[in-house]
Amino acid sequence: MRRFLRLVLALASLAPLSAQAQQSYTITFPAAHSSTPLDGRLLLLFSKNSEVEPRFEINDTPKTQIVFGTTVDGWKPGAPILFPNAATGYPVDRISDIPPGDYTVQAVLNRYQTYHRADGKTVKLPPDMGEGQHWAEKPGNFYSKPILVHVGTGGPVALSMTETIPPITPTPDSKYIRRIRIQSALLSKFWGTPIYLSAMVLVPDGFDSHPNAHYPLVIFHDHYTNEFNDFRETPPDATLKPDFSERFHLAGYNRIQQEEAYKNFQDWTAPNKPRFLIVKLQHANPFYDDSYAVNSANLGPYGDAIETELVPAIEKQFRGLGAGWARFMYGGSTGGWESLAVQILYPTHYNGAFAACPDPVDFHAYMTTDLYARENMFWIPGANKKVEQPAMRNYLGQTLISMRDNVQFEAALGDHGRSGDQFDIWQAVYSPVGPDGYPASIFDKTTGTIDHTVLEYWQKNYDLDAILQRDWNSVGPDIAGKIHLYVGYDDTYMLNNAVYLMEDFLKTTGTPGHGVPYGGEVTYGPKAEHCWNGDPTQPNWYTRLHYNQMYVTKILDRIANTAPAGADLTSWKY
Repeated sequence: MRRFLRLVLALASLAPLSAQAQQSYTITFPAAHSSTPLDGRLLLLFSKNSEVEPRFEINDTPKTQIVFGTTVDGWKPGAPILFPNAATGYPVDRISDIPPGDYTVQAVLNRYQTYHRADGKTVKLPPDMGEGQHWAEKPGNFYSKPILVHVGTGGPVALSMTETIPPITPTPDSKYIRRIRIQSALLSKFWGTPIYLSAMVLVPDGFDSHPNAHYPLVIFHDHYTNEFNDFRETPPDATLKPDFSERFHLAGYNRIQQEEAYKNFQDWTAPNKPRFLIVKLQHANPFYDDSYAVNSANLGPYGDAIETELVPAIEKQFRGLGAGWARFMYGGSTGGWESLAVQILYPTHYNGAFAACPDPVDFHAYMTTDLYARENMFWIPGANKKVEQPAMRNYLGQTLISMRDNVQFEAALGDHGRSGDQFDIWQAVYSPVGPDGYPASIFDKTTGTIDHTVLEYWQKNYDLDAILQRDWNSVGPDIAGKIHLYVGYDDTYMLNNAVYLMEDFLKTTGTPGHGVPYGGEVTYGPKAEHCWNGDPTQPNWYTRLHYNQMYVTKILDRIANTAPAGADLTSWKY
């Protein structure tokens, strides 16, 4: 009898999980939102935090809440979708695996547009709507109002996406920050629809009162942004409540940012300074908030479009000097890779690249993975076990997310490389087009198995260290003195590993049989995380606020030493 009672109690303890397995989630959107069927990625979100909408709580950190995703095609207005339990989820695999309890639940539709590309492929992708490819904030995306749900009761849940994210209000120009937008003929032809490129231009003090001055151009490669966050025309807000930066383990970092942004403005407007144009390019696309500024089989000819359409338009409108000796680039992370890649692929267009914490510049060190030597992205194989690999670490070296989990996070947000996140954009930029029109997978997202046939394409076209080694004798003379690399020894994403390898090659240049010396610099920051950018006297949290000041002296020296005879070296110094 006691054994029977124990069995009954044990079964009773499993009842919530059994009921939970039967709990259903049905989602609709009203006909008022659209009179035609829609395509997109339908996301179902669960959060333990009731103070913030779940759509703002999904990320690749340990604090992330729960997301599940399924792709919808031809979804009719008013037609209910029963969200599948087998939908890809993160960090919980299946809806039925969610621990019982109270959750704030929300649904979001990241809408897709159909593109008929010039390569003959038809693909469905989320268009950028001016927000920089952030699905939780994308104008036109539908979402439901958050509701409280007790997961585990077994009762059906109905969600109606009655809300639409509104359009973004354009930011007007100011005295110092101007904007330019052009339609790209090259990209419009590739995508089969009008595609635009734009930029923000930080003009120098005296720009309007010195109409005969022409200026060097400095491109600040960055993720999509609609602001110069490091430039503030007013003193810091004395009433600003100090926050705490977990990234930099620092109290009041928001105040520090305002203080340094204001100092940047004061330095920018100080008398008797050399004057520059500082430009942030805006090239968000259907795959990501940034194109990586190179030509790509999947994204189209963004490199050529920027170099032959956008940059000339900027220099014409804002009186750039319009010559390679007077153009420079800097940036960190994605922007670091772009600065280096553009300098290598368009060697005479620019006179120097200052690349901080660049994305992997050698695929022998694709973060912690040697793609050429390894068979799996997720594991290092051992004699009797597999060792899981990290994708992100903190300053103490503690893993914040594994490679496998990071990829699973992206898989929940979108299939066919449509997550809009990091591994998917690397794949979209570097890969050939797959048979279905989407980027060919570099590795299987479920097993981690690396496709070495796709890797051959990556190596030939986008492994920057491999390209330098292959082509140094021919391109070295045009790049010498232009490469400057900076990275922390403790980079959050292990990006220092690839820089070590590139430095090994660069040190060989100038030796017998290895062409001219590269003539630049490679510098590391002790105890520095992502994204240290080159000042050994300052901590990481400080240096990242000074891109616009850090490299001015080196840029001026480079101009003085390389400007051709008759070059304008005076009109922009006032």
